[in-house]
Amino acid sequence: MSPEPPPLEPSVWDAVIVGAGAAGLMAAAEAAICGARTLLVEKNRKPGVKILMSGGTRCNITQATDNRGIVAAFGAAGRFLHSPLAALSVAETIELFHSEGVLTKVEPTGKIFPASDKAVDVQAALVRRVERSGATLALGEGVLEVQREDEGFRLTTTRRIVLARKLLITTGGQSYPGCGTIGEGYRWAAQFGHTIVAPRPALVPITTPSTWVRALGGITIPDVLVRVRDEAGRALAERRGSLLFAHFGLSGPVILDVSRVVSGHPQPRSLSLECNFLPALDVEQLVASWRAQAQVAGKKQLLSVVAEQLPQRLCEALLATAQLSPQMKVAELSQRAWHEAAAALLKQSIPIEGTLGFKKAEVTAGGVALGEVNSSTMQSKLVPNLFLAGEVLDLDGPIGGYNFQAAWSTGTLAGRKMAEDWA
Repeated sequence: MSPEPPPLEPSVWDAVIVGAGAAGLMAAAEAAICGARTLLVEKNRKPGVKILMSGGTRCNITQATDNRGIVAAFGAAGRFLHSPLAALSVAETIELFHSEGVLTKVEPTGKIFPASDKAVDVQAALVRRVERSGATLALGEGVLEVQREDEGFRLTTTRRIVLARKLLITTGGQSYPGCGTIGEGYRWAAQFGHTIVAPRPALVPITTPSTWVRALGGITIPDVLVRVRDEAGRALAERRGSLLFAHFGLSGPVILDVSRVVSGHPQPRSLSLECNFLPALDVEQLVASWRAQAQVAGKKQLLSVVAEQLPQRLCEALLATAQLSPQMKVAELSQRAWHEAAAALLKQSIPIEGTLGFKKAEVTAGGVALGEVNSSTMQSKLVPNLFLAGEVLDLDGPIGGYNFQAAWSTGTLAGRKMAEDWA
């Protein structure tokens, strides 16, 4: 192993950014381009580690929509993004990556990926931009302590003392803690008086005690309508999309999108998932189509009729939940049995145990309360010259590039505003 570099002398910077993730890399380049002497500090030896992991190492850069579509996807919190998106819109994000040599493609779901399908191309483009901007990128340097000092901040790192006129926290949340995102940004923000909305996993797989579900591991159903229901039967969340059976329970985009309701519930085991595996049909339509087949081919087995639209293994398991034999001749089925079979496919209830937690969560829900941050500048309303951007904020959206867009845009706005005194 090579020896650790010697400690650096105390240094003074116009803008110091802690955390070289999506928001931090954008902010550092923007601040330096706008004229601020900028330092980007990252405790990992590589910048943008989560970028490299995201989207199955492909990096879902953004979503094929306009700014209004991004705002709407975040629900009530989306209004916070109006100014950040004015600073860097969806179209400008795509153009920025194109200008850095990263061509993009749009998939049928609206997800925008690099044409190469390589997240490393996205990360490398951002790092090149930071280097070209004149910002200094300090890797392998963790921040141990942050203190207010006069009009600025004093940071104690693993290598030196850093004095910052303006400080931006872009340390992310607590998802994928193996990447180093362990929530220290929350501690520093709380130290300065900020309210931290309890962090919880979002965009995370859901676990279930149902053995039949876990036995179907590896099966993907491209179009499923999923509802999370509470004990009273009320729907707490609803999404439609691709579902993946796994050895622990359920995953896939539609499950990840409803998971924040589960992780945020005080009693997740009181919840259930209602799955409609053929959402284009209602019960009566499905029964009518099956009975039509029974009239011309009454000797066919129930399973052979049901499995024409879904994988056979799934159909066997669903029929078993309704206590229907897959070998029954369709001519022998009563009207009630047909409806029970249809309900097994269209209204299947699966008990919930919980989620796989932060270890497998793509983003963190919760974080620094948005009401305490000026969305026009990304500056703290409580502490002058303190800025916050990216996942450290209480701002999480659905799967599909929305969270990256929020990070690119909030980081860009923060970097620009940090540099205003030196522009």
